[in-house]
Amino acid sequence: MSTYSHQRIVFRLSLGLAGLLVLVLSWGLGTYVLGQRLPMAAALSPPETFASLYELLARNELTVHTLISLKRVLIGLALALAIGVPVGLAVGTTRPLDAATSSAFQFLRMISPLSWMPIAVMVFGIGDAPIYFLLSFAAVWPIILNTAAGVRQLDRRWLMLAKSMSATRVEVLFRVVLPGVLAHILTGIRLAIGIIWILIVPCEMLGVSSGLGYFILDTRDRLAYSELMAVIMLIGGLGYMLDACAQRLYRRWAPARQDA
Repeated sequence: MSTYSHQRIVFRLSLGLAGLLVLVLSWGLGTYVLGQRLPMAAALSPPETFASLYELLARNELTVHTLISLKRVLIGLALALAIGVPVGLAVGTTRPLDAATSSAFQFLRMISPLSWMPIAVMVFGIGDAPIYFLLSFAAVWPIILNTAAGVRQLDRRWLMLAKSMSATRVEVLFRVVLPGVLAHILTGIRLAIGIIWILIVPCEMLGVSSGLGYFILDTRDRLAYSELMAVIMLIGGLGYMLDACAQRLYRRWAPARQDA
């Protein structure tokens, strides 16, 4: 790594840390001003929050809830991928199908997934099933749309070359189409992860007895506001890590596949 590249990385990290410092100082100032009118707001301050977060982690109280929330996120994402990638490939390949589904997909995509909550509970009952439905329903649209967009942007000369070499449809799919749209699929995955992680908290307020969303309700009922803020901080940190992992996957796989 050159000295210039090293300096750029250090500079970007310094800016990122400075931004976080400004955020924490603004948070502390906000809780101080709010505490002049609401004494309970002192429990929301950064020192109280970080102390509660340390205690919760030390007592291992958040491990199970965190793992269960992550499991629900991964299952919801897997279901969205299992549906979204094949549908996106079909829509991107077949123009009549694209024309027939475009309006319907845009209509469904614009409906808030949370509005389906009562219906999901009525159909699937209380438990994980309605959560999986809501998460996968919300995450499937960016995967479908990005996959279809990737298929439309494929270089048609690749397909003609594959056909001229007597490649079967399966070979064309796995050796030309999927590698060619991988960058778009990874972009859809990153968007889907962001949507799922935002929805997981309200979805876990559907009567389940575990997960970070449930723990937030529990802290509210116990009036444990410092623990409530601690869980909010944990949710933000985990979401940041998930997005960073998605970014790393994109940088690792997408350029290599596109260059190939």
